Amino acid sequence: MAPKLIENWHAVVVSKNIADMKALLADDVVFQSPVVHTPQQGKAITGAYLTAALHVLNNESFHYLNQWYGEKSAVLEFETVVDGITINGVDIIEWNEANLITNFKVMVRPLKAMNHLHAMMGAMLMKMKG
Repeated sequence: MAPKLIENWHAVVVSKNIADMKALLADDVVFQSPVVHTPQQGKAITGAYLTAALHVLNNESFHYLNQWYGEKSAVLEFETVVDGITINGVDIIEWNEANLITNFKVMVRPLKAMNHLHAMMGAMLMKMKG
């Protein structure tokens, strides 16, 4: 059975509810992107990256393939197809005693998919800025 935090994460992925997603984040959460070299710290920037990812990756083909759990961590393997390119990756999620996400790391393969994702995420983040 999935930990409660992961059940909540899956509900966000299904609903695409940004407010519910942000409610899962600790104030000091760290986001580690497959294309940004430095960890992004804080709820605002992590929320922005995850919002962009929900728009770019979370289409009708998005699904989780496998999941592995630790005491306060999980690895969720996902797959989606964007513009005809299959993207395979993992979300590595850690949480605290309050069941809030403290670290969210994304890893993506293959290189063609990562390069395409980089361009699409950049465009989405610029669009979100206004």
